Amino acid sequence: MNAEQRAGFFARLQALDPHPRTELEHRTPFELLVAVILSAQATDRSVNLATRELFRVADTPAAIVALGVEGLSRHVRSIGLYQSKARHIVQACEMLLAEHGGEVPRTREALERLPGVGRKTANVVLNVAFGEPTIAVDTHVFRVANRTGLAPGRTPIEVERALLERVPPQFLQHSHHWLILHGRYVCKATRPECWRCPVADLCEHQPKTSAPANARAAAAAPAPASARSAAAAAAPARGTRGKRG
Repeated sequence: MNAEQRAGFFARLQALDPHPRTELEHRTPFELLVAVILSAQATDRSVNLATRELFRVADTPAAIVALGVEGLSRHVRSIGLYQSKARHIVQACEMLLAEHGGEVPRTREALERLPGVGRKTANVVLNVAFGEPTIAVDTHVFRVANRTGLAPGRTPIEVERALLERVPPQFLQHSHHWLILHGRYVCKATRPECWRCPVADLCEHQPKTSAPANARAAAAAPAPASARSAAAAAAPARGTRGKRG
């Protein structure tokens, strides 16, 4: 994929979703940090279900430390690997209180010193909470970057470096969100839905998949206006749960 194609790739994704946001619900950088730690090998939906209740009870490092590992575990036990994640979160909160005045640090080095925080988690926090043009390479980003020819790499760090070099500057801020959402809903792992992909003609993946018979039939019959309105109204808002002033 050449530079002109890469620019077109992101321009199309931007046109469809000009202001993409994380699907992890949060109101503060601290809530985001906790949610991202919990999201490792878990779905955003499962994390949101747990944190909605958790953050009503404990939404600061001091409150999490007061809960302790056992108390926190009761709130997140529906999430995979919850025991180790709870332990890491409590340890991270203790460090935030001892070294950062209870605030989430704004540097990669300080973030990656926190228990349970690796490069991907640090990139998400830097990008979403603090507006840094970082790229968090999760399984969706890794797959889309390789499958499309956008930024091939053998490891997440190779893909991250390639994306930072190749993504046009004007798209860098939101690029990882566009790639995550594209991989989650269109360029799926087992069978990419090429027939409805907005960048299929720019993608190097071959052979392209065709629409299943039921999708072709549905596309041929336009939905009633009432159904379209209902679908739009039912679409969930992503990201924050309402920022506090």
